[in-house]
Amino acid sequence: MKGTITQFRTYERSVQLLMVNQFTINLGFYMLMPYLATHLAGPLGLAGWLVGLILGVRNFSQQGMFLIGGTLADRLGYKPLIIAGMVLRVAGFATLGLVDSVPALIAASAATGLAGALFNPASRAYLAADAGERRVEAFALFNVFYQAGILLGPLVGMVLTGVDFRVTCLTAAGIFAVLSIVQIRALPARRGNDAQDQKDGRRESVLTQWRGILANRPFLLFSVAMIGSYVMTFQVYLALPLEVRRLGGEGQFGTAAVAVLFAVSGLSTVLFQTKVTAWCKARMEPGHALAWGLLAMGVAFLPLLAATAVPVPDGGVGLWLLAAVPPAVSALLLAFGTMIAYPFEMDTIVRLSGDRLVATHYGLYNTICGVGIALGNLLTGAALDAARNAGMSALPWLALFTLGLACTAAVYGLHRTGRLAPAVPEARAEAVPV
Repeated sequence: MKGTITQFRTYERSVQLLMVNQFTINLGFYMLMPYLATHLAGPLGLAGWLVGLILGVRNFSQQGMFLIGGTLADRLGYKPLIIAGMVLRVAGFATLGLVDSVPALIAASAATGLAGALFNPASRAYLAADAGERRVEAFALFNVFYQAGILLGPLVGMVLTGVDFRVTCLTAAGIFAVLSIVQIRALPARRGNDAQDQKDGRRESVLTQWRGILANRPFLLFSVAMIGSYVMTFQVYLALPLEVRRLGGEGQFGTAAVAVLFAVSGLSTVLFQTKVTAWCKARMEPGHALAWGLLAMGVAFLPLLAATAVPVPDGGVGLWLLAAVPPAVSALLLAFGTMIAYPFEMDTIVRLSGDRLVATHYGLYNTICGVGIALGNLLTGAALDAARNAGMSALPWLALFTLGLACTAAVYGLHRTGRLAPAVPEARAEAVPV
């Protein structure tokens, strides 16, 4: 951790602030969201389908609006969109804790999702601009702060929710309110390299810009090829906990084993992300690193596949080990694969954009991957059900391993054919008035 802190101090203040922002954003988000469904179904007494609708609206509004958020960031500047997202999340979180009518809850949920669509593309584009040639290392460090927020958020939320869920909501809203003030006062104005076109009065229309991005075939191919990586990493929240509970039950052991999954994933990233990135950058081209990362994600499901060949004990320590160890190893390997791929993935998006309309590219990329996650999770859930009904417990893990191989082959093919090379020579983004 000492090396991570030392590296953090070598970046400009704006980059440091963006990293601390992301930690705090995740802290506020994850101290509330894991407990929202329980609040809606318990104290508010909403039906299951209404709980699903309210949670689904948040996800849909975020994934569906990423492209809009990225486009606005490129046209208006990164700082205004970051601040707008923060303020909107203040309103959304406070409303979730203070109202009990379904229309108001749906509106609040949509607001929290839209907030993410506004500040996520802008913050990543800003980070890429100000990190300059150290972009890969900056995104590695960014992921450390990202995962640290995910680790700490649920723990803080558990304590606050034990008092009252409204306390959790208002505390999360307060965190985002403080963040908003900090951004207004301390974050410099910034636009991307396409700002010169805007200053000279040659601003393209939004539709023209979108058509240009959709004509960027290497970028679209890369976006589609990377969908599988998000489907695989999301299984830490879907298939792995379900497998733990299938074997270990819903009691205290199952709950503890699921918590271990999240701890293994988050702690390994916090401790080793920067070291893994430094090692990979010194020895691999970006395309090779991406392929190795995807391969590691696919291999992550082999321990679970191998475990299906082991007879399930009737109980005792043997059952506990079978329920906990293979999923934990898989979570560790998924985290390791993400550590390898993520910084180079974020860097590749900038390179494929030609360092122009970077936030818009991030927005479209997130939308494509978000749709892929939804479809991938639907298929994964279907595979889990089919495996349970047919007595073929190996089916989901074999399918996910195959997905990893397919993604690896796709990205490696793009690298070998030169499609992951920059579209145009890059230049560092400049600061302009917003």
